[in-house]
Amino acid sequence: MIYAVSDIHGCYDKYAAMLDKIGISDGDTLYVLGDAADRGRDGIKVLLDMMERRNVVPVAGNHESMAADVLGPIVSNPGGDMDGEAYLLWMYNGGGPTLSAFFDLDEVQRRRVVSYLGSFILRTTVSAGGRKFHLSHTLPPYVPGRKIEDAPHRNFLWGKADYGKVYADGTLFVTGHTPTVAIDPAYKGKIYSKNGHICIDCGAVFGGRLGCVCLDTLEEFYI
Repeated sequence: MIYAVSDIHGCYDKYAAMLDKIGISDGDTLYVLGDAADRGRDGIKVLLDMMERRNVVPVAGNHESMAADVLGPIVSNPGGDMDGEAYLLWMYNGGGPTLSAFFDLDEVQRRRVVSYLGSFILRTTVSAGGRKFHLSHTLPPYVPGRKIEDAPHRNFLWGKADYGKVYADGTLFVTGHTPTVAIDPAYKGKIYSKNGHICIDCGAVFGGRLGCVCLDTLEEFYI
């Protein structure tokens, strides 16, 4: 089976419970659609677990991008000057717990985490259950006639998806980034599925639930 989850945001207990709930095995694949860390206290713990699972495919979110901009120079140039602008942006967006836990790691672990962050993919397409899916952290604003692959890369990290628009017939777009309650209050704590979109950020770190969808069956799971 193929599953997708997003915006774990350091909620390790919910993440571990979700893995148990879906009964993930070596034959399954789990796509983590960005923002595995930050805001919550256990982002590094989530990343370390993901790193050890060959069947987890990490997709970059804006929080991975911010973390890499700060942590990369720390590893490559210990004692060097930090990019103050990048640091402030990350801290403003909840990077504090991740940075603190990163400094608790030894040098080898730090390098492994930074290398892992660099391996995250931007987006991908997957076929499952007779359907085609586009997986990314978020989507660029809808532009009529523009192919999704022609959008700026940054839009798949920080973009504001137009959930009222059908981006492409025959493709389901699976994303996170925007808590579903912000799309439609009726979807508070639930996966949003409408107009060819499946948004799975159910606000886990904000007191909501962690959502996961099985792409083969479209079954929804919640912790």
